[in-house]
Amino acid sequence: MNDLILRKIKKIKIFIMDVDGTLTDGTIIMDSNGIESKHFNVKDGMGITLAHKAGMLTGIISARKSEIVSRRAQELNITYVKQGVSDKLAALYEILNETGFEKEEAAFIGDDINDISCCNEVGLSLAVSDAADELKEIVNYILSKEGGKGAVREAVELILKNKEL
Repeated sequence: MNDLILRKIKKIKIFIMDVDGTLTDGTIIMDSNGIESKHFNVKDGMGITLAHKAGMLTGIISARKSEIVSRRAQELNITYVKQGVSDKLAALYEILNETGFEKEEAAFIGDDINDISCCNEVGLSLAVSDAADELKEIVNYILSKEGGKGAVREAVELILKNKEL
């Protein structure tokens, strides 16, 4: 890991996540009654818990709106939840305004082209290993784990372990 990324990590106070393809594996299952389900990884949940224990705030920005995501966010005590947003960058700035943090103090993890605008603005940008190539080209760090398979936990551990150095 290079010195620039280490300097960026030391400033991080809030960790913001995309949901579908990042916090989940991207699979959305909908039955004939319109009941939706998603796959969340418990390791990612523990990563979020570790972030909170270390004093970091967390947030979600998702283009889709889902009751399941609201429930999971509540279960994990994720403070900032912006769903059904067409402009993720505007949602990012809403969170920054609410927290009083500068963009350099935010990390964002995503998986697809609609996450590029946020990744271009934050202090530390991360992509899951199975992210769109366009996103991988612009982020600071590409994780080894796929979305929904421990990538969020990997990102949190990367930040926490390197903040202490």
